Amino acid sequence: MPGPLEGLVVVDLSRVVAGPHATQTLADLGARVIKVERPGTGDETRGWGPPFVDGVSTYYLSCNRNKESIALDLKSGEGAEVLARLVRRADVLVENFRTGVLDRLGFPVGRLHELNPRLVILSITGFGHDGPEGGRPGYDAIAQGEAGLMSVTGPPGTPSKVGLSIADVLAAGNGVAGILAALYERERTGRGRVVRTSLLASVVGAHMFQGTRWTVAKDVPESVGNDHPSIAPYGTFRCADGVLQIGVANQGLWRRFAPMVGLDPDDPRYAAIPERAARRADLTADIERALALDTRAAWLERLAAAGVPAGAIRSIDEVYEWDQTRSQGLVVEVDHPSLGPIELPGPPLRFDGEARREHTAPPLLGEHTESVLAWLSENEDEEGA
Repeated sequence: MPGPLEGLVVVDLSRVVAGPHATQTLADLGARVIKVERPGTGDETRGWGPPFVDGVSTYYLSCNRNKESIALDLKSGEGAEVLARLVRRADVLVENFRTGVLDRLGFPVGRLHELNPRLVILSITGFGHDGPEGGRPGYDAIAQGEAGLMSVTGPPGTPSKVGLSIADVLAAGNGVAGILAALYERERTGRGRVVRTSLLASVVGAHMFQGTRWTVAKDVPESVGNDHPSIAPYGTFRCADGVLQIGVANQGLWRRFAPMVGLDPDDPRYAAIPERAARRADLTADIERALALDTRAAWLERLAAAGVPAGAIRSIDEVYEWDQTRSQGLVVEVDHPSLGPIELPGPPLRFDGEARREHTAPPLLGEHTESVLAWLSENEDEEGA
């Protein structure tokens, strides 16, 4: 079944993660995404590994499904001419070059809008397009450090990055939101506009309560491991055969949870969230003494029956084998041109009344060059007729 963005054409000049993740989302939603890659090498992530499977990078496979690939040398006259033809046919262009690169290739914003006034342009950078460090290059891990995320992640005193490219993924999500807003605006104005975001902006924009701890209370947040900095009990706890997570985020939950672990909910030491947070170590010790009397599975069953949020800590393989993950369409099978049938992480959005769509594998480098060029020629012939 076609997605809600059926008929939308996206020219994807991006590479690595943030831009490709954004265009993959648009492709999941039904847009036609034409990925423009450098001949011979293509997207850098094609060479990122291990792991490789029969020479194919699993990193590249993670954010390029449902796209077509065309190989173009944008520094050549022929490549620039094809890009101009693509721009004329496109609704959206996505790029994450360093500031000024697209201008030097002969495609500043002014020219792009001369070619196609309705074009929506998403531009993603590491640290922003202007300011004292505008144009500075940045990868995800660097942005996590510079934007404060590492300082509030991991065990106390041990700055740690998140175990996936979270700055890139956040930037992709913000970019998609900006694109959709600009497309909606275009319905009124008839013109496209430029949407800008960065890894820095996307992490700072996700600071939430950690940001206001400083901006309002002038309290510098620090990492507290798996505990919540403001709420207790909320984190990981040891039981007889392992570790589980428990989240007691309000007084109603506390009154249900406390008797389960032998505590009086009205004990003045723990009666309210501020008192529990202030005595977190004592509270954790009291809880773990009770949890040590039974297994993780038994406690999870009890907590679920009481309506207390709790969960296991799954490894990645366990997540993809979990029936709940598969029931939500979060694993999709595609037929890769060289690997055959493979499974990929699936899209996080679903629409009521829509059958699950068929997905296509991340393309080989230049796999669709001839078909895309033929499509351009057909459309140009029709317009000239």
